[in-house]
Amino acid sequence: MNKIKFGLFLPTGDFAQAKAAALQAEQNGFYSVSTNDHFFSPLGNHDTPQLECFTSLTAVAALTDTIRIVPSVAAASFRNPALLAKITSTLDQVSNGRFIMGLGAGWFDKEYQAHGYDFPSTPERLAQLEETIQILKAMWCDEEPTFNGRYFSINKAYANPKPVQKPRPPIMLGGSGPGLLKIAAAHADILNIIPPTSNGKDFINDPDATARFSMDVLKTKIAQLHQYMAEAGRDPEEIELGGITLVAMSENANDETLRGIATQLGFPDYSAAQYSPLALLGTPNEVTHELKKRIDETGMSYYIIIAMTPESQSLFVERVMPAFAT
Repeated sequence: MNKIKFGLFLPTGDFAQAKAAALQAEQNGFYSVSTNDHFFSPLGNHDTPQLECFTSLTAVAALTDTIRIVPSVAAASFRNPALLAKITSTLDQVSNGRFIMGLGAGWFDKEYQAHGYDFPSTPERLAQLEETIQILKAMWCDEEPTFNGRYFSINKAYANPKPVQKPRPPIMLGGSGPGLLKIAAAHADILNIIPPTSNGKDFINDPDATARFSMDVLKTKIAQLHQYMAEAGRDPEEIELGGITLVAMSENANDETLRGIATQLGFPDYSAAQYSPLALLGTPNEVTHELKKRIDETGMSYYIIIAMTPESQSLFVERVMPAFAT
């Protein structure tokens, strides 16, 4: 079993807040900090502030010392793969080897269209994602990186300085559709398992998807991943399992705020929310018990949390994280 790790999702619209949260997260013992990769916020409307992912994370990397830096997750199609390799090699240099390449196929069709990007079909975006990963690996590791694919090509794309981490930074893919799972089985070091986002919404904005993604569904996804890994000749232990988890906590087990959050997220009742793999709701004791149960049942060891309230984050740090320290 891997060591249990907790990441914190940073504020995405104000850098002063993101900086303060990252410094506090490092002090509190979080393993990583993350931000999403969007041109406008999927959590608001067109004028909701949204910082650029890699600029923000590079600044955070320069201001911190030990915490890992993890986009959760970058859209492969927003940047030419060779440019992405240069950006991420530089970020690994700035962080002195603390970067994890969180990457996905992209899903927010409206921002693609608004900013002049093509939005191909899901199979095509997945094929482009896999070629992007191959180019990243080549430019991170090879002396004369060369790759010829259907969508992207490089020819002696010299990329120096290389990342600090050897042989390369870890690759964390985000998603759970069959196509993504097959790519993860071949290439990923970490899988961040979230509901599929091929309908133009992420699960936070899609109550139906949130409610459908039960523990049974999660276990099925893990089994599919392990099957694909066996077919690719890889051991299941070669991929660490993780996910994004919404956290809402209170000292009061009857706190109506928790029930309101469960309803807002689309769960049919509070009990369903408490047992969903996408959320941790309840008192510190309830959350600790439920998290231990999930770890035992799924083997998931890396949880990137989105704290729904300041109290939730404080209680998680003070009352839950110590139970998983080694």
